[in-house]
Amino acid sequence: MKKLVAIFLLLSSFVCTAQIGGTNTYEFLNIPISARVASLGGNAIAVYDNDPTLAFANPSLLNAKMNGMVTFSYLNYFADINHGFVSYVKDLKKAGTFSAGIRYLDYGTFLETDEGGNELGNFTAAEYAFILGWGKQIDSLFSVGANLKPIYSNLYLYSSAGIAFDFSATYHNEDIGLVMSLLFKNVEVQLSPYVEGGRKEPLPFEVQFGLSYKLGHAPIRLFSDMTQLQNWNLAYNDSIVATNSNEALTDEEKSELNKTSFLSEYMAHGVVGLEFVPSKSFMLRLGYSPRRRSELAHDNKPGLVGFSWGLGFRIKKFHISYGSAKYHLAGPSNHFTVTTNLSEYYRKGAAPRPPKEKKVKKVKTKKPKKDKKKKDE
Repeated sequence: MKKLVAIFLLLSSFVCTAQIGGTNTYEFLNIPISARVASLGGNAIAVYDNDPTLAFANPSLLNAKMNGMVTFSYLNYFADINHGFVSYVKDLKKAGTFSAGIRYLDYGTFLETDEGGNELGNFTAAEYAFILGWGKQIDSLFSVGANLKPIYSNLYLYSSAGIAFDFSATYHNEDIGLVMSLLFKNVEVQLSPYVEGGRKEPLPFEVQFGLSYKLGHAPIRLFSDMTQLQNWNLAYNDSIVATNSNEALTDEEKSELNKTSFLSEYMAHGVVGLEFVPSKSFMLRLGYSPRRRSELAHDNKPGLVGFSWGLGFRIKKFHISYGSAKYHLAGPSNHFTVTTNLSEYYRKGAAPRPPKEKKVKKVKTKKPKKDKKKKDE
């Protein structure tokens, strides 16, 4: 426990001056895989249960409860972009729990024309990531995991291949309802750039720390995640534009105006969520991302940008989830996830049920009357 906290404090001290966005390739790796994650603000890495969709972001969550689970996830994204995911989990006991999955991002079909507007035909663009995961329980409280993610991207005449790794550790204490996770996400190697002989681009590497707490006497779980810990300077400051356009200010005055408070920076890294579970068959989820709201909300009409919500249902052998996240006023993203366990359909070595015994109706028989003469004697 002390080692995990020490590592988190060390990573929190990293400071960079550059803003994120537009500097990495394979950004589709940051799209939430499942409806549950999307409804909790887009990040939820600290829930130790039987949901395999969480384990594909944090492999240290893989455990024996997920054995035999199959997951299908679909995202109706913006501008007719489609995102899908399918996975399977297998527990091998002493060796650990393993997962295999594939996610894709289909940008759709485009019309190709020349400079004169003459139609030349159609072309497509898509990106894929194969995910191979492993998780291992060290003891009753700690687990570790790793993901291997080969990546392929095809954008018209340009293609690229790469490979990424995730490394994570989780502390889970069911007695007090506390889960904490540390994740190193998308440790990158781009094998081949889009242009032959071109510069290799970095992947969206990220360090995250998350925790969740299950209230002892209420069906509520609280979530808090810290993202982009490798880069502390994320808060947006409008004064940067003003100081760049005002040459009358001195360098010291510009530096003072461009400073952001610790609270602003902290909020830019944070994502919070809440899950209300009144029964095993129904879940209600809410989430909020302050950075998404500060970067994408319109000044005059922010609306619900940055907020997200979702529902979960258990119908017989299926767990169905829906999540909606508000990115801007144009509309929300819609996530759908279906999970089922194959072991519930077929259990190896299960004894056949014995045939039902037919009920035999009892026939009442009259008792013979006693002889009065014998009584007199």
